[in-house]
Amino acid sequence: MFFTSCKEKNNEDLTNEVNKQGAVETAVTVQHLDSTNDILLTKHIVWFKGSVIKNIEYRDTVPALGIENTTAENNDGDTKKVQVKKDYEIFITVK
Repeated sequence: MFFTSCKEKNNEDLTNEVNKQGAVETAVTVQHLDSTNDILLTKHIVWFKGSVIKNIEYRDTVPALGIENTTAENNDGDTKKVQVKKDYEIFITVK
């Protein structure tokens, strides 16, 4: 999975903590379902005055991207050519 942010290095909008007084916290993931389908999972947590007032979750089936060849390495440093399922890149626009 690949995440990207604004190109500015000193972006004042970046934060490490959710404002729990009023915010929507969102997580987007893609899970491999089978050889032909993946699941796009979107979760929202709505914060209001320090409390979670709502959890919202959407699941959508999307086509799997197939298989790619790559090199894997174990804890001992041994490498091996393997086939893995391709992952979607995730790009988010916030307005």
